[in-house]
Amino acid sequence: MEKIWLKHYSEGVPAEIDLASIGSIADYLEEAVAKYHDRAAFISGATGGVITYGELDVQSRDMAAYFQSELKLPKGTRVALMMPNLLQYPVCLFGLLRAGYVVVNVNPMYTPRELEHQLQDSGAEAMIVVEVFAHTLAKIISRTAVRHVVVTGLADMLPWPKRMIANFLIHQVKKAVPPYSLPGSVSFLDARARGAAASFTKVDIAPHDLAFLQYTGGTTGVSKGAMLSNFNILANAKQGKVWGDPFINQDEELTSITAIPLYHIFALGSCLGFIGMGGTNVLVADPRNIAGFVKVLAKYPFVSLPAVNTLFNGLLNDPNFARVDFSKLRFAIGGGSAIQRPVAERWQKVTGAPLVEGYGLTECSPTVTANPFDMKSFNGSIGLPMPSTEISIRDDDGRELPLGEAGELCVKGPQVMQGYWQRPQETAAVMTEDGYLRTGDVAMMDEKGFLRIVDRKKDMILVSGFNVYPNEIEEVVMMHPDVTEVAAVGRAHESTGEAVLLYVVRKSPGLTAEAIIAHCRENLTRYKVPHQIVFLDELPKSNVGKILRRELRDKAA
Repeated sequence: MEKIWLKHYSEGVPAEIDLASIGSIADYLEEAVAKYHDRAAFISGATGGVITYGELDVQSRDMAAYFQSELKLPKGTRVALMMPNLLQYPVCLFGLLRAGYVVVNVNPMYTPRELEHQLQDSGAEAMIVVEVFAHTLAKIISRTAVRHVVVTGLADMLPWPKRMIANFLIHQVKKAVPPYSLPGSVSFLDARARGAAASFTKVDIAPHDLAFLQYTGGTTGVSKGAMLSNFNILANAKQGKVWGDPFINQDEELTSITAIPLYHIFALGSCLGFIGMGGTNVLVADPRNIAGFVKVLAKYPFVSLPAVNTLFNGLLNDPNFARVDFSKLRFAIGGGSAIQRPVAERWQKVTGAPLVEGYGLTECSPTVTANPFDMKSFNGSIGLPMPSTEISIRDDDGRELPLGEAGELCVKGPQVMQGYWQRPQETAAVMTEDGYLRTGDVAMMDEKGFLRIVDRKKDMILVSGFNVYPNEIEEVVMMHPDVTEVAAVGRAHESTGEAVLLYVVRKSPGLTAEAIIAHCRENLTRYKVPHQIVFLDELPKSNVGKILRRELRDKAA
């Protein structure tokens, strides 16, 4: 497809990025440390704790040395990281990447069933987990390859005696979570101390070496690891950097608010992009606490706020949000799920800055398109393809469609994954012969190159920016002995964008919606739990017996 979109790039944004200069994430960090040694790299929004680039260098090196010298794990070992937005996250993340390991990001809210699948599928041999989630790991660790566990406390990055006081408040006064020590595990502080006393040998990491197994349902709903290399991640970071370069002064200290969990690819990509600019990432561990979130925004004048529609809407509904200083705000970036026009228009009215929507997916590290940052108002599109990115709109037979016609959005570029971990058939199913990734989303492009998503080929449900796959929900519900058939679909929801609606055919008339929801809560992360249950005598099916989800979606609408 002709790159008609290049004519509508912001002035100063190049058509291509320099791919030859991309190395490893470890080198990328070391370059940032050399330039910005004394700047704040990360700040905890909850505690105010700060890690400078120099401290991040030392502490991540200590963690790398522990895994390399003490545990003797070779380059390429998969290591799971199960942690919310705490200061320990970047220390562990960069430590693992500097030692040449493959990071397996894990949602801390996973149930034992979900965690077991991800650990078994990835073959992770080691894991770093926050103590409040260690009990989940304890239930399934014997059925995984995990042999080494590092457990960290919520307050581990605070200096003594603040750490002691915080732990007392967390565990004894608030009784928020009981302290848990996994048998045979090593504490984060002990691991870091032992690493500081050990030697670290710099690892030769090639650009195309794996950096992450980032789990996603892809187009089928079976959770699988997208293989993202150092090259994929850094290419996407560079694409984002050149997109924003004309609008910032890099001699200033740049602050980004990281409220989306770092285990989510959207936040991870944004965070890494700011590292390359010497920016400061302010970590928000619990953005659902909107009042607390607004206090963080008021304390740290910010240039960038990447978030999902749910968070933007929640902030706008807080009475104190309008009093925040927005004078430095340049990039309010919406992704993960569609931005609603009323939210975008209200955002611009309150902050004075447009809400810029983009589009991405885990398989693309994640960004594929974005709106220009000099747009004057919300336009309802997902923007223009990023530099060095090719787009093709194709029909069901793989033929490219003329401009203005709707078809499957297909993507080619340096940010596209290497494939799905140990799933060659699934990889082949989403990659075309000429190297494009089939996204499963139906889009159309206008005469200026702006894209709009008009439908989905896949049955994915987007809840607050998180992918929810009907297959997984249905499999869990069918475990209930009183369920005969089930179908999960998405329906519009004013606060989360979409919510899970479950249609159930029951064996026993005594089965209640409450019982099904309780069963789901035992086996599914919170955002996957159905919002509504509808009982039917039978589900609509095709002539060959396939449940017709589209008919049920229409019924829900």
